[in-house]
Amino acid sequence: MAADDNKADEGSSAPTRVIKKYPNRRLYDTETSAYITLSDVQNLVMASAQFVVRDAKTNEDLTRSILLQIILEEETAGAPMFTEAVLANIIRFYGNAMQSFMGAYLEKNVQTFMDLQVKMAEQSKGLSPEMWAQVMSAKSPMMQGMMGNYVEQSKNVFTQMQEQMQKQSEQMLSAFGLKR
Repeated sequence: MAADDNKADEGSSAPTRVIKKYPNRRLYDTETSAYITLSDVQNLVMASAQFVVRDAKTNEDLTRSILLQIILEEETAGAPMFTEAVLANIIRFYGNAMQSFMGAYLEKNVQTFMDLQVKMAEQSKGLSPEMWAQVMSAKSPMMQGMMGNYVEQSKNVFTQMQEQMQKQSEQMLSAFGLKR
């Protein structure tokens, strides 16, 4: 979401929306000249709006912390997306040599999943509820094909990550004269 303030993003003609966070924890949308809530920020995310959240005093970028706050609220209300085991495993990657790879791997997988969701929506336009139920059935050829593609793409991303790690390890070992 975050980009340079008031600069148009690639492929977009709209400038990045600036939201200021004040010491009283209130959020101020500079585009609408109004105070907004976390729910409003979540709506911006859902609408794929480009925005950045800045500390009103220091101009520090607070976008990540606001997004994490939204995730926390979503996880504690209703049906959580992440199990305790997933959260614990994510925490274990912090400080680990694999941390940067894990972030990139998750980002690529989530994007692939989002692309799959868009493709499914496009292919299912005009389906009746009954036909939609059949498509969503794990046994439907369409669903099996799409999930197969997703799993294959996920596997390819993981393989690329492994190859990149191997190259970096070889370079590091060569730099120390441990491998020729």
